[in-house]
Amino acid sequence: MSSRIRKGHRRSAPVAIALSLLLGITATACGDDGSGIAGEAGSEGSGKGTITFWDNNTAVRRGIWMEIIKDFEKKYPDIKVEYVGIPAENAQSKYDNSIQGGGLPDVGGVGAAMLAAIAAQGALEPLQDRLAESPLDGELSKNMLASTTSAGGTSQLLMIPTSANNGVLYYRTDLFKSAGLDAPTTWNKFYEAAGRLTAKDKNRFGYTIRGGVGSIAQALDAVYGQSGIKSFWNADKTKTTVNDPKNVAALEKYTALYKKTTPAADLNNNFTQMVAQYDGGQIGMLSHNLGSYQDHVKALGPGKFRGIPNPKTAGGKRVQVSNPIDGLSIFKTSTKKKAAWKFIEFASSHAASSRFNESAGLIPANNKAVEDAWVEKSEPTRLAAEALNSPDTTIVQLPYYLPDWNTISKADNEPAFQKVMLGKTSAKDFLDDLADQLNTAQSDWKRQNSS
Repeated sequence: MSSRIRKGHRRSAPVAIALSLLLGITATACGDDGSGIAGEAGSEGSGKGTITFWDNNTAVRRGIWMEIIKDFEKKYPDIKVEYVGIPAENAQSKYDNSIQGGGLPDVGGVGAAMLAAIAAQGALEPLQDRLAESPLDGELSKNMLASTTSAGGTSQLLMIPTSANNGVLYYRTDLFKSAGLDAPTTWNKFYEAAGRLTAKDKNRFGYTIRGGVGSIAQALDAVYGQSGIKSFWNADKTKTTVNDPKNVAALEKYTALYKKTTPAADLNNNFTQMVAQYDGGQIGMLSHNLGSYQDHVKALGPGKFRGIPNPKTAGGKRVQVSNPIDGLSIFKTSTKKKAAWKFIEFASSHAASSRFNESAGLIPANNKAVEDAWVEKSEPTRLAAEALNSPDTTIVQLPYYLPDWNTISKADNEPAFQKVMLGKTSAKDFLDDLADQLNTAQSDWKRQNSS
């Protein structure tokens, strides 16, 4: 009825909903989806047959998934995988529409930022018992499992992590050497370098700050990294620490860099523009993640820069906010959960995890894959993996489980953050307002989940 490989496309909401309803009815009639509307009971199945897999980032990862699926089908000839590619920007709406209208997959790629919203609709199968009985038990990163459980908003494990990104401070080793600067391994050294590498008359700047889309999470990483505060909430998880005086002072110092040691264009720069600006060769440092490493290699050459974990505090501690984690979930409506779990086990195994993450340039969730040669050769990935899994690193878990988190951390506050950069709003007022929104969202979430 349908080809084995399908690609998702952007559509208006009414069309998407109607199409999801149609696809749900058609797929059930053909018997090749085996799923339905969230809340309907699925079943284990025989461990054979065709399972449907939705890739939530097809534009980047379709090729490597095709390789993994081919190897999986070779090992398990009684199981076939129908691949459905979805662009990352459409994944959340695709899941939401199908939860309401039917046609959910057996297995789906899910990111931490969307996990809670899907889980709140009762669509996901708990996986902790399956993992406990699996050869994977003990092989996966404890920090990633903890972050994944936290992101789901319950005590259950609703997604098996496959990959993590991590904050990286890229710096120009050639410029640092010429200026006689130490590597920016502490925040004090970071601020010193930002100032000494700036020469506005020569259009040179020590740092590029993210002021456009995606600015809030990066700013929070810098704020908690400097303050050393180790939790996003107070002890009883009713009030956020985001507007703690130490965080206010950290944000004041961080945003004061704008136009002093950064380009004026940073006000509106998203990650693409920020990376391109850094790769132009006139900027000393860039805060981003592992995803831009190859861009810097191509633009600058491997000998002119390094990528290291975010700086430590003056006391030698590293605190960072949780970074995006991707993984695989089984949907409750699946009638082939046994086969779906075999696919997740295979994709999360040492060999497959290593191949996938080398291709994606991410940190493998599989601890054995972290020890492979390609990780050692990619210094930013190796250092990021060491930092992420180190007992000396504190991860401040961002509240991905809050249904309003994406709205609060993006549309509602990115323009407000720009006002802080411009000096039109104080760091304290900005963080107080952000705290009020978060506390309200937390209170609403706790009330809805108290029964």
